[in-house]
Amino acid sequence: MSEFTDKAPVPLEKVRRYLEPGPIVLVSSAWEGRRNIMTMGWHTVMAFSPPLVGCIISADNHSFEMIRRSGECVINLPTTTLTDQVVGVGNSSGAEVDKFARFGLTAEPAEQVSAPLVGECHAHFECRMFDDALVERYNFFIWEVVAARAAVSPEYPETLHYTGDGVFMVAGKIISRRDQFLPEML
Repeated sequence: MSEFTDKAPVPLEKVRRYLEPGPIVLVSSAWEGRRNIMTMGWHTVMAFSPPLVGCIISADNHSFEMIRRSGECVINLPTTTLTDQVVGVGNSSGAEVDKFARFGLTAEPAEQVSAPLVGECHAHFECRMFDDALVERYNFFIWEVVAARAAVSPEYPETLHYTGDGVFMVAGKIISRRDQFLPEML
């Protein structure tokens, strides 16, 4: 018998608490001499080769038009050491403030795109628009990762996962089952 026998209804607006697809990321963008950073949790890996990542960016977000017009961005992976900056970036508008300056983040040049990297982040995934067919209807962008860099250590960093209502979970405990995988799956 399952250990989870007692279950209660979940309000539909809280479903995301259980299904958020991955860690919180900081998406940086640039367009016509302006730059911005936004906090994002709605993204998913869609293909491995070429590496495709899908994400939702609200049309109400200051970054939306910059990203749509430039056709590129950088998906930066922060660790838990940047929790306050992640929250601050998410609770402010780039239309009103330079978020790099306000939150003490370093804009570094990317290799393949004009959007800056967030230097303090563990990893950076430079992206170019792959498919924008769903942007108009769903604000869903499909990106091809054209360059990627990550810190050598730790191999599995502690990342933030948003559950809603200002609450985050921390990923970082590693459970390995490599010995059970076929070589072609690794």
